[in-house]
Amino acid sequence: MSNKTVLIGGGTGLVGSRLSELLEAKNYEVLHLSRKAKPDARFPAYAWDLKNKTIDEEAIQKADYIINLAGAGIVDKRWTASRKKVIIDSRVDGTLLLKNAFQKAGKTPKAFVSASAIGYYGNTGEDLVTEETPPADNRFLSQSCVAWEKAIDEVKATGWRTARLRISIVLSTKGGALEKIMLPLKANIGGYFADGQQWYSWIHIDDICNLFIHAVENEDVSGTFNAAAPYPERNKPFTQKVASAMNKTAILAPAPAFAMRLAMGEMADTILNSNRISSEKVQATGFEFQFPKLEGAVRDLIARKI
Repeated sequence: MSNKTVLIGGGTGLVGSRLSELLEAKNYEVLHLSRKAKPDARFPAYAWDLKNKTIDEEAIQKADYIINLAGAGIVDKRWTASRKKVIIDSRVDGTLLLKNAFQKAGKTPKAFVSASAIGYYGNTGEDLVTEETPPADNRFLSQSCVAWEKAIDEVKATGWRTARLRISIVLSTKGGALEKIMLPLKANIGGYFADGQQWYSWIHIDDICNLFIHAVENEDVSGTFNAAAPYPERNKPFTQKVASAMNKTAILAPAPAFAMRLAMGEMADTILNSNRISSEKVQATGFEFQFPKLEGAVRDLIARKI
């Protein structure tokens, strides 16, 4: 098991939990970073403290690879000024703390693989978005990702192999957007937002986890990659296909954009933004999506309860 130890920031979140299981199945030793040390957990957790900029040095010494998923939940609480600061600081500070800890220990990780998000691009409408596409606006979703990626750039400047994955909507039955979409559909009702024409780019949870593993294992994978399945869907057909995968015939009702803005404030961008994301670059590295199409992805998630 030598040279196969992965240290994960954010290892207990939706993606981190599944990723840890899949890494373990491939005989990696998986370590987590957590606010509290849990040495006897299935995946031993070492303490890190972003506020005080401390991290258990043992975790650094043991780690061959870093995967950083850490960051406060983007839709967990309303976007007040203080909440926005928490969202940005948790991403930036965690990234820089890891960089500084490895440098202080005089250690070079084999790869530093970081999450980012397609929120980086802002609202891109009908455009097909590649990794070279600049942000379309300067709203908070984009601002937070730009700040996050500046911190990742500081890691890249060390000369370490660095990869960032701009994650789209992660599909899982255990949390996130799909769980919320499925809930009313169980009663044969569902909704779409505004005119339902905005593009939703998405990815099956096993595909995003395998993409992180792909980035760890392939030395030629560095730089920025969109983490989105090859076939995005518009919002209304997205809901219809989820209903079909659930074997439900749902009546769909629109939720007007102004009502969503009233209810959610600026956070409504998370559901009203349109992002038609290209997966071409990551596929060119040899990565193959197990679940390229939405209905098959949802059927698999339901069948396996993941």
